[in-house]
Amino acid sequence: MQVQLPSPKLAATNLACRRGDRLLFRKLSFALEGGEALHITGANGTGKTTLMRCLAGLTTPFAGGVERAENLGLLDERPALDLDQPLGKALGFWNALDGGADPAEAHDKLGLRGLLEVPVRYLSTGQRKRAGLAALMGRSVQTWLLDEPLSGLDTAAIETVTQLIEGHVKSGGIALIASHQRLDIEGLQTLELGDFAPSHQLEEEE
Repeated sequence: MQVQLPSPKLAATNLACRRGDRLLFRKLSFALEGGEALHITGANGTGKTTLMRCLAGLTTPFAGGVERAENLGLLDERPALDLDQPLGKALGFWNALDGGADPAEAHDKLGLRGLLEVPVRYLSTGQRKRAGLAALMGRSVQTWLLDEPLSGLDTAAIETVTQLIEGHVKSGGIALIASHQRLDIEGLQTLELGDFAPSHQLEEEE
């Protein structure tokens, strides 16, 4: 009997985060439910990666709160794959741990089948990004936090990854994507992180 998972949710309320002594953003709020996607935009240094790590529970916010489901996965520049293992074995670890679906489809869609015997440390930036997404798909997590998922990819791979993100959302998942690049995803919402910078809000309050 298939277990029906509860509808995922991801929300931030009056969130503020710091990097060292610098306040990056404040009073940031949003709420996403299953079937919704949000594109986080902003210049370098505005705190996109800090926000993603905070939403994933890897860092503590300076203020505010985050509501998240446990069934969540983060993809950033450091995919959670054993660098010394062949890619196939590294991906298989997560698939076996979380009891995900057969990973062969993800391998084929992301062009990884010919790389399964290659140690992860020898993969290019783009190959690691595709491998990280395959790991998320193999884990069957409902909420995807994707930090620059299109960087290092060629045009064909960008189209494939975009389609996979859109398919995840249409199947009832959540996708929150921090990216400098345009995303062609139906119904995609956008949040400009610079709008929550302290200097911007101080000007509004004056």
